[in-house]
Amino acid sequence: MKYDVLIIGAGAVGSFIARNLSRYEINVALLDKENDVGNVTSMANSAIIHSGYDPVPGTNKAKFNVLGNKMYDQIADELDVPFERIGSLTVALNDAQMEVLKDLAKRSAANGVMVQLLQREEVLKIEPNINPEVKGALFAPTAGIIDPFSLVVHVAENAVDNGVNLFLNEEVVDIKKENDGFKVYTKRGDIFESKVVINAAGLYSAKIAKMVGDIDWDITPRKGEYFVLDHYQKGLVNHTLFPLPSEKGKGVLVTFTTSGDYLVGPSSEPNDDADDLSTDSMTLANVRAQALDLVPSIPFYRAIRAFSGNRATGTKHDFIIETSSASDHFINLGGIESPGLVSSPALAEYVVDEFVKKVLVLREKASYNPRIRRYPRLKEMSLEERNKLIKENPDFGKIVCFCEQVSLGEVKDTLARSVPPRSIKAMKKRVRAGYGKCQGGFCQPNILAILAKHYGLDWTDIDYDESNTNILVEDVKRSHHE
Repeated sequence: MKYDVLIIGAGAVGSFIARNLSRYEINVALLDKENDVGNVTSMANSAIIHSGYDPVPGTNKAKFNVLGNKMYDQIADELDVPFERIGSLTVALNDAQMEVLKDLAKRSAANGVMVQLLQREEVLKIEPNINPEVKGALFAPTAGIIDPFSLVVHVAENAVDNGVNLFLNEEVVDIKKENDGFKVYTKRGDIFESKVVINAAGLYSAKIAKMVGDIDWDITPRKGEYFVLDHYQKGLVNHTLFPLPSEKGKGVLVTFTTSGDYLVGPSSEPNDDADDLSTDSMTLANVRAQALDLVPSIPFYRAIRAFSGNRATGTKHDFIIETSSASDHFINLGGIESPGLVSSPALAEYVVDEFVKKVLVLREKASYNPRIRRYPRLKEMSLEERNKLIKENPDFGKIVCFCEQVSLGEVKDTLARSVPPRSIKAMKKRVRAGYGKCQGGFCQPNILAILAKHYGLDWTDIDYDESNTNILVEDVKRSHHE
């Protein structure tokens, strides 16, 4: 398997790079060790499109945050991704914090981000449930919320539609430099040859980089734990609310999401194990306490899930974008933590323009299409639109997930695409079946049966997430009779 460019890591950054490269007449491969794209850091984050007021001016974080933020209206339109510019408020609860907000306003100006310093009465008018002791807030109108699951899936789908080769369950275990490029070896025993390799492996980017050359940076996983509250009513908050940022990050936020749920978190603690996604009661209690400082009326009894994600914190405390010490044909991206999601499309353009184009001749495709086929979303349709669709295809009248109102037609539609789901979790990310109040208690058997039928597999062969995470281990009735 020989390629012009091979990308390791199909998260937001890797998928956007693949999409950008799919514009050109070259052979591109996108590899990931997971069973689906965007399955690690890109799916377990705050789903915020940050304005860019916070990063230190002059850093990569500041540069690419601001550039990326400006790109999302077009991206959301082309790739049919739920996205809203709801604005953010960074909140001061005492006079000393108000002075810090004034300094943040100066930083915003240095980064070229429009903000407005609001006084107490102005904040209470737009956020009536906020802590009544609020002194003021920094309003950033360009901040937004996005569906990170749809984002990465749709970016990867568009890349594949335009000719990129996607390989999942391919964990890289070794890389050898050759005269004309690299040989990349995977745990499955496959060997990929490529003229250029782009390392966008997130939490494992330092490990991958060290396979080729020496580096002067490393990655420390940093865990963040969250609560998800059911979409019980609108108006708990009307913007994304932040406390003042600290050396640990942007702090415990309170926001609503594009699906109408509320998200509260994250914590921020170093984690020795990049694969550890556990949550614990003490950390969540601390998240809860910090959130209640912002919004005292948060109804935590409405929580339907707690989860965690690991961020790839680099020892340089900034995005690392560089060629390997061993070759300018090997490009490393490391430490892509917050604001990594918003920065991803800008980072991808930079990598292609400033690195790939210097070592490969890139000719644009006449056939490149930046758009994907739009997803049918029954929940967002009017009654008239639903009835019309159901008449055309009765599968859209068969509900498989009642919490999220997901139809069989929507499930079949995503299975017919170029990056289809192969697990319960992958389907959950695409159509939200299992994200509701029952957390898959009722719809999971339906999804399992549909996946088994579609792929011609036994029910016991369907995974929840990565390989060998099957939900069913045997057919009890059949085993009993045998």
